[in-house]
Amino acid sequence: MKRWIPFMKSHPQVAVVRLSGVISSSGRGSLNDAGIGPVLERAFTRGKPDAVALVINSPGGSPVQSALIGARIRRLADEKGIRVYAFVEDVAASGGYWLASSADEIYADASSIVGSIGVISSGFGLSEFIERHGIERRVYTAGKSKSTNDPFKPEKPADVRRLKGLLDQIHDVFKAQVTERRGDKLAADTDIFTGEYWIGAQAIELGLIDGLGHLSSKMKELYGEKVSLIRYDQRRPFWRRFGINIVDDVVSNIEERAEYARFGL
Repeated sequence: MKRWIPFMKSHPQVAVVRLSGVISSSGRGSLNDAGIGPVLERAFTRGKPDAVALVINSPGGSPVQSALIGARIRRLADEKGIRVYAFVEDVAASGGYWLASSADEIYADASSIVGSIGVISSGFGLSEFIERHGIERRVYTAGKSKSTNDPFKPEKPADVRRLKGLLDQIHDVFKAQVTERRGDKLAADTDIFTGEYWIGAQAIELGLIDGLGHLSSKMKELYGEKVSLIRYDQRRPFWRRFGINIVDDVVSNIEERAEYARFGL
């Protein structure tokens, strides 16, 4: 109750929000604006925190959801005048780094993976497979480009060029976000926008992070030994608390493991 007694100085409070998992608009454990948005709103507004700390462990995912979450963080930070710190655990790559860049300062472990500032589109070509098995695919469209990049048809150079053009545009948006947020901190003599990723000390040299540090010790260093860390978690839907949707859970877990495996995790 000490916090509410007039003229009594309270201990600093830091709201802590975990941003963990693959960034996607759907799927079990997915990180998206619809799910994490209310959590961020509470973290920035409840109890007038002195700062907000983001604990990030994400290999990336949807560029749109990354942008939505990042924009929400910046809007709340600017409206409330609250400083934001990001703490990277295993990985903040691709969209995960987009989220980290929304903070005012970024800290990581010496072995954390950060970067991968690029855009990827992947799939499979199955045209020879279905032909070999005597399968005839029948597709009817209105609009000549409606079946672009159909995995059951031979790849067309024109379709590939168009896809790469779209990826380049999304990449430009990503680069603009990082450049705006990190500014003069970024190393001028290294191209960090190739999709490559780095760890610890090298990430500091490149300006991708501000230093090595962990949540509790860094917040005590900045706000004193008596700082309170108030954690805000995303509430799981009722049916998922009891293991319902088992098939979806298994598929989503496989997809998430595949994303982390790209970084050796």
